[in-house]
Amino acid sequence: MCLAVPGKIKSIETKFDGKVKMAQVSFGGIMKEASLEMVPTAKVGDYVLVHVGVAISIVDEEEAKKTFVYLEQIGELEDLQEIKDQLPDPSTYKS
Repeated sequence: MCLAVPGKIKSIETKFDGKVKMAQVSFGGIMKEASLEMVPTAKVGDYVLVHVGVAISIVDEEEAKKTFVYLEQIGELEDLQEIKDQLPDPSTYKS
């Protein structure tokens, strides 16, 4: 199964002779690079859904946190140990 995971944009730069807009995205403290070509209006501080290194949509912070709660519940966050400090209390969300 392939998932798009929300992350927070920490910085943006252009690469490849200014042709591609790229972002450093934080996934619970783990930084990864993602292309912003599909979401050109994304800015530093935005949360984006990233799938295979490409940001595919902008999401609000509340939705990003809900997604992290769901991923934790199904056991998909083992590699992101630092994320637990950023998760809201799951009991505050209705399924």
